[in-house]
Amino acid sequence: MTMVGRARLVGAGVNRVDGPMKVTGAAHYPNDVGFPNLAHAALVRSTISAGRVRRLDTGAALSAPGVLTVITHENAPSLDPAQDTFLSAPPPPLQGDRILHYGQYLAVVVADTAEQATAAAGLISAEYERDEPVTDMEDPRAEWIDDPWGADTRRGDARAALATADVTFEATYTTAENTNNPLGLFATVAAWDGDTLTVHDATQWPTSLRTALSRVFRIPEGAVRVLAPYVGGGFGAGLRPWPHVMLAALAARMVHRPVKLVLTRPEMFTGIGHRPSTVQHVAIGATRDGRLVAIDHDSVSTLQMEGDNLEMCAAGTATAYACPHVSTRDRQVRLNIPWVNSMRAPGEAQGNFALESAMDELSYALGVDPLDLRLRNYAENHPGLGLPWSSKALRECFEVGAELFGWSRRSPRPGTTRDGDWLVGYGLAGISYFWYQAPCQARATVRKDGTAWVRSAVTDIGTGTYTVMTQLSAELLGLDLERVTFDLGDTDLPPGAQAGGSGLTAALGSAVHAACRNLLRAVLETVAHDPTSPLAGCGIDEVTVSGGRIHRIGTPGRGESYADILAAHGLTELTADGASTPADPQELGLAPAGPFGARFVEVRVDPDLGLLRVARVVSVIDAGRILNEKTATSQIVGGTVGGIGMAMFEETVTDADTGRIANATFGDYLIPVNADIPDMEVVFVGEPDRFNPIGVKGVGEIGLVGMAAAIANAVHHATGRRIRSLPITIDQLL
Repeated sequence: MTMVGRARLVGAGVNRVDGPMKVTGAAHYPNDVGFPNLAHAALVRSTISAGRVRRLDTGAALSAPGVLTVITHENAPSLDPAQDTFLSAPPPPLQGDRILHYGQYLAVVVADTAEQATAAAGLISAEYERDEPVTDMEDPRAEWIDDPWGADTRRGDARAALATADVTFEATYTTAENTNNPLGLFATVAAWDGDTLTVHDATQWPTSLRTALSRVFRIPEGAVRVLAPYVGGGFGAGLRPWPHVMLAALAARMVHRPVKLVLTRPEMFTGIGHRPSTVQHVAIGATRDGRLVAIDHDSVSTLQMEGDNLEMCAAGTATAYACPHVSTRDRQVRLNIPWVNSMRAPGEAQGNFALESAMDELSYALGVDPLDLRLRNYAENHPGLGLPWSSKALRECFEVGAELFGWSRRSPRPGTTRDGDWLVGYGLAGISYFWYQAPCQARATVRKDGTAWVRSAVTDIGTGTYTVMTQLSAELLGLDLERVTFDLGDTDLPPGAQAGGSGLTAALGSAVHAACRNLLRAVLETVAHDPTSPLAGCGIDEVTVSGGRIHRIGTPGRGESYADILAAHGLTELTADGASTPADPQELGLAPAGPFGARFVEVRVDPDLGLLRVARVVSVIDAGRILNEKTATSQIVGGTVGGIGMAMFEETVTDADTGRIANATFGDYLIPVNADIPDMEVVFVGEPDRFNPIGVKGVGEIGLVGMAAAIANAVHHATGRRIRSLPITIDQLL
């Protein structure tokens, strides 16, 4: 079956289909949800980071106006652990007196109003049995975990090759903890009807949260409904079933009323994860003409006291360049800190900073242009598997970006370009993000009026999923955009993948592709033995779709509309399901490729004041087939802003003695604002990927990767000073 109308629907920068709902306030986020007789919950958090709760004084809170109950570890019912996915679930809350981090939940107060709950929570006092917290990697008491995910790589003998290389370079790079901080405060509204639970939540993975709630409360999955049609940002923070969600549901069960729980901004810093800090050592060996012979990349990242976090910072180095001898190691250190978690471009954001900074430093040691060094070591095939990539246009990214940016006009000597009092520097970074795709299901329906309804239990965290899936469905069914409705954010729909890992578009899009093809098969089966139908006996590869009709390829007149087919057979609708699962690389003979790209950055540095400004960014991205250029560009722009934050502003500061986060407000945690953001140019290159039927690769993470390295490399070019720790601060530039 062939498709028509592709240029008009898919790829076009159409406006968001959910845009009018959002700008008119008709889109209901979890915090907007209300119920009759709604109660409100507030949390009480630990003020130590290690030890045990000796006593909680809840008397004043229980007698406060409007208070319905106070739940602590002393009166909470037992809860079962949630399931582990590739992201482990935090343990259920209030199941013991042990304290593992500052801000851990000690109690939840439920009252008639949010103000009453908050006031009563402030009346609860705690007595502790304190332990000395472990808050530093260098603490001899810290537990080290080697190769926690079995992801360490070894190709050849990197150490031996380094010993014999013509030129070697090595350095240590550090990155700070960052906190996701979506603008929308995470909120949960829970309501029970007998043993049936409905939860509205700011989750990025409704299907996984439903499973978690069913296990924690020992009820069937079918008795849980999770609703998340709109989420006010996440950046990875909504991927796990967090304890506050369980507490909202527990509170609702105990007071026999619906309960709303909204996290405060300080609670967002301690309750929904953060990007771990890293210390990374990179050693590179090369021939005198700039051919890599060895790379050794060792990364250590922080981890909370219990549970896991998939954060492979060094692993991406194994496939970044054509190098015969490569060794990568990822280790983790357990500390008394709040849960670490995926934050946009997890692992690759930190690892790319170290690798691409080291490559830049090597280029200066060799006297080779930084761009030329990367092109000389371009990996045409997957270095580990030896297979051709399913798609890769990184060389084109470098070449197109260099031309747009004017890289060839750059003076090669650092510190020699000025604009008045400002030193001017140019930097670049090659970027990639690993391939990821999860299983996903979708369902497609065509109705008697010729409209279509497609749906899946995924969510849209602002990336444009509503829009691109409406576009894709319309193309696959040959309908105008306004004739298609795409629904998501409800676990009563077919199980969906998470909005994370840059894998949702491929997973969901492939499931939608399968569902729509199966729906067309169902339509053809309906007319298969109808002697009056011009489509009788047709197979799916013999037809195409356009204008709400199915017709034979090459003969548009020999076809029928959906509406006519359903009417002729007395049907109100036809429905079909579809599913997608990741393909096998060996089966296809291809190495699955995530997105690639190149970042070119111009910075200005005032050496007297230590001021750093990003003046210009050019991003050229290979993301396979672009379903909507407008929303894809928006993703790269948003990721770039996050990358500027990581490079220059963001640092979650923990007091070493107490484990308390010292800057857990927007007044103290620095994030970039409009005045910090420069002119940005985004260009997409490349061909549709061959690893999924719709040819897409994710763009959610790649927009952040490489900004930190490109900025740091540009700072070196401007000043001659090499910055190896993030964020880049005034004192480093004075």
